[in-house]
Amino acid sequence: MKETKKKDLLAIDDFAEDLPKIIDWAIRFKNDTELHGEFLPLDGMAIGSIYEKPSTRTRVSFEVGVKKLGGQPLTLLKNDIQLGKSESIGDTAAVLSRFLDGITYRCFGHSDVVELARTATVPVINALSDLHHPCQAAADLMAITERGNMHGHIAWVGDGNNVLHDLLLAAVTMGHDVKYATPAGMEPDEEVIDRAKEIAQRNGCKITGTNDPVEAVRNAGVIYTDIFVSMGEEHIEDKFSAFEGFQVNEELVAHAQPDYIFMHCLPAHRGEEVTDGVIDSPNSIVLDQAENRMWAQMSLLTYMCNHDAWLSFHELK
Repeated sequence: MKETKKKDLLAIDDFAEDLPKIIDWAIRFKNDTELHGEFLPLDGMAIGSIYEKPSTRTRVSFEVGVKKLGGQPLTLLKNDIQLGKSESIGDTAAVLSRFLDGITYRCFGHSDVVELARTATVPVINALSDLHHPCQAAADLMAITERGNMHGHIAWVGDGNNVLHDLLLAAVTMGHDVKYATPAGMEPDEEVIDRAKEIAQRNGCKITGTNDPVEAVRNAGVIYTDIFVSMGEEHIEDKFSAFEGFQVNEELVAHAQPDYIFMHCLPAHRGEEVTDGVIDSPNSIVLDQAENRMWAQMSLLTYMCNHDAWLSFHELK
């Protein structure tokens, strides 16, 4: 039997070649309700999810998604296992690989999920690190694709963080232009920008950076923001004050296309990065994004853990 190299997802461009198909698979499966409960590609498999950070959407979407695919979800909170305390990441990965068929890891340092993937013998998904958030990006581009006929570019207003990194990589992979506005000194990682620009050049897309939210939002078809101070950064003094003028409010969105869509990965700090009037408006698709975390991750899990079933899905109709 021919051995195939295991697939790991550490950043969304790891799957750049197949990302459009992964998103299309997720949309088709989401809407093909006749196959729900019958198509069980993870039957007999156990997927473990390690959490160093608290989670709502990530935990629920993985647990329910794995169950819907016929697998057994196993949630491992940071105090449940010895990872980082009396056992190394490598040893933990080696041991869990003997029990599990896949591992997801929501961590602080990106180097930790890289090490877990390097030493595990089963597929590993980065469920969030300080550098990348690929599952969020897959759900985001799924939501944009579902909306269809988007006019204008994708605009980001906020910090140059992990969500922006994978949004950039995924957006240009799917053929969208992106303009991002961050406060001076809070621009996205230069190495990630270089990777995104390489993909953009191949796909005929454009990435533009600025420190002016109005410039980023002008004629945008999508406006995306995130909390200004991420979990684990609360100790950084005066970071919040740098975002004066970056709130996504009614005045700012007036510069976008009339049919723009508003996006936020949640949780939102209402009254800080976004007003109630924007996030609760008919333009907002934040709940679609949240739901799509499950469907996009179901596509990714099937793609990584049972690729033959992922390929044969469309033949089941």
